[in-house]
Amino acid sequence: MTQEQWGKLQQNLLTTVGKNNYATWIEPLEFLEIAEDVAVFEVPTSFLGNYVSQNFGDLILHQLSEVVENVRRINFRVAANSSQRPTRKAEIVDMPKEVQKDAPAVVPQAAREDLVPGAPLDARFTFDTFVVGKPNELAHAAARRVAEGGPVTFNPLFLYGGVGLGKTHLMHAIAWELQTQRPDLNVVYLSAEQFMYRFVQALRDRKMMDFKQLFRSVDVLMVDDVQFIAGKDSTQEEFFHTFNALVDQNKQIIISADRAPGEIKDLEDRIKSRLQCGLVVDLHPTDYELRLGILQSKVELHKMQYPGLELAPGVLEFLAHRISTNVRVLEGALTRLFAFASLVGRPITMDLTQDCLADVLRASERKITVEEIQRKVSEHYNIRLSDMIGPKRVRSYARPRQVAMYLCKQLTSRSLPEIGRRFGGRDHTTVMHGVKRIEELRVQDGQIAEDLEMLRRALEA
Repeated sequence: MTQEQWGKLQQNLLTTVGKNNYATWIEPLEFLEIAEDVAVFEVPTSFLGNYVSQNFGDLILHQLSEVVENVRRINFRVAANSSQRPTRKAEIVDMPKEVQKDAPAVVPQAAREDLVPGAPLDARFTFDTFVVGKPNELAHAAARRVAEGGPVTFNPLFLYGGVGLGKTHLMHAIAWELQTQRPDLNVVYLSAEQFMYRFVQALRDRKMMDFKQLFRSVDVLMVDDVQFIAGKDSTQEEFFHTFNALVDQNKQIIISADRAPGEIKDLEDRIKSRLQCGLVVDLHPTDYELRLGILQSKVELHKMQYPGLELAPGVLEFLAHRISTNVRVLEGALTRLFAFASLVGRPITMDLTQDCLADVLRASERKITVEEIQRKVSEHYNIRLSDMIGPKRVRSYARPRQVAMYLCKQLTSRSLPEIGRRFGGRDHTTVMHGVKRIEELRVQDGQIAEDLEMLRRALEA
């Protein structure tokens, strides 16, 4: 096949896969030669070669077969001057056609037959783009330690938390860092569903020994959303044996889930016990400061995309306060806001924000009641509800009362007179004084700040 023929074939691929896919995955391919029945292409990275093999291999092979007879396979040779890993001879990623049909996309790895295909990594999810705050600082520190690729200090590292709190971001960041710092290690990242899929495929194809050998050959195994294997007895059995084999070899295992090991229903007790024997870290719900930090970091990126677009003071603070449950929703709201403002040619003001994000703000609207706040605060300080809202002004009741007033002002849409009426018919100036006093103590008194944060989390959960 000549370069001219490859050029025509590229045009056909552009029409088939679309402009974006073509520019990202097909255009970087350089045709080298056809050796016997193998078409050889040069690629800048093994990741790109692997991804193209998995997702466009059949298509390219079909197009090639119409131009050149007897082409049965495609090989991708990583350019010798690639900066992806230290100097070594050009690598060949050989993905037979029969494997392409079923195998998921793969994580970038050196081309060896004993490597396990995993899931593709998201280039956005690195340590540089992860915003650290109090709710996630322990998880971030533990992930950083594991990503150094040094001696295994805790095994497994188990990260858990709700949707949109950063588990997958940290998993990808670890994989990227290990790939950069320790390219000699065989690092495999995949979801629990992919592990199960490959296990079932091995059973179907009667290749269980190959499956066992492959997964026991990795240096670092990363499994995301492990709760999905709960209730799958055979998959749990194989996961348990793989886990034990890797731990016995002192290989690092990193797991994520949406809840703690002991809280995953239908997960075998022996697996729960194994998962709890390492370091279990909770990614807590984000606090206001962390959400604001995330928005500020994203704004810098959006300003590069939309230069000259004005952002009014207070908008980020408003979003950080109102959208509190999910970071993905928060980031999506900011993206929509910038795109909308750019399209209509207006600065991002508070009015535009409320118009553009009306549906998001409604969905995120707090439905916390004054009564719920009063009950939580009285339980937290171990006093009777009647004493907190009653007339007594002793310090042991007055301070919890002020805390409750402050939280009512922050977490509900009630006016100061309304809040005062719910606290035994007090005047709105009394509520205003209580709120102001707690705002001062929040800065001066660490215990008050901790109490407020704990109560806020409990109420927003």
